Amino acid sequence: MFRTAAAGTLLAVLAGCGSSGAHPAGGPETPPPPSTAPAADPSAPASAPGASGVPGFGIAGSGTPESVTAALAALPENLRKRVPQFPPAPLPVKVSLPPATDGKAAFFSRIPTTEKIAFITIDDGWEKNPLALQLFQAANVPQSLFLEVNAIKDNPGFFLPLQTAGATIENHTITHATMTRLSLEGQKREICGGADKLAAYYGTRPTLFRPPGGSWNNNTLRAAHACGMKAVFTWTQTTDHGKLFYQNEEKVIYPGDIILMHFRPRFVDDYLAVLKAIHKNGLTPARLEDYIP
Repeated sequence: MFRTAAAGTLLAVLAGCGSSGAHPAGGPETPPPPSTAPAADPSAPASAPGASGVPGFGIAGSGTPESVTAALAALPENLRKRVPQFPPAPLPVKVSLPPATDGKAAFFSRIPTTEKIAFITIDDGWEKNPLALQLFQAANVPQSLFLEVNAIKDNPGFFLPLQTAGATIENHTITHATMTRLSLEGQKREICGGADKLAAYYGTRPTLFRPPGGSWNNNTLRAAHACGMKAVFTWTQTTDHGKLFYQNEEKVIYPGDIILMHFRPRFVDDYLAVLKAIHKNGLTPARLEDYIP
């Protein structure tokens, strides 16, 4: 119901990041030019005071009406009306994970739920758009950032304030290597190394993993488990150049769908397109981490 092989193939071409259903072996994406955003101190603490820019923000959805209004007012005028407002997400019902003795991390392309929620996930980290923080604050919803170490190492501090505005940092390897082209040990080096480096940057070790290009196999699940990852995620819909690409013929975001976007040059248009699509389908963004035991 949620995807077909043809839709998955189309999505792989459009997104440049592979398809979740067929375990593709596509190569890494070509990185855009280095960001012009000012570099931050890589050793900065993960809870830098005043990092949110607008007071009144803690975890996503906790922004006060005044702080959300201030964040909206801080956006350029042409963007303000494009940021929908959402009701609070319902209390999460956690999914089941395989027993530890199984030796594999869980795998999800969507969260099995009937609640009216969807999940925003953002990959890589090459493009560090200065409007990201204001957009996160104005939307006041959670998002999971699956960061690639090589993409963020020029300015890891850029992502610190995003955490105060509802973002959770998760693991997307060191080099964006295609997992199915690596041995079990090679996958461990990418996954464990990525998690360790992100922990050093942000103070908390990731527990969720997204394989680059959506390419994974049983060794990926074993390596992820060995590296302390609870679950491996692909996606159900994706976004690029301000347009949503669906993996279902109905062109609908269903409850529990995981939407993929990237830190790319069209980040603002992509993020607003995701918000619009979720809102249009009568859903609310929820925190992916809240559904994992």
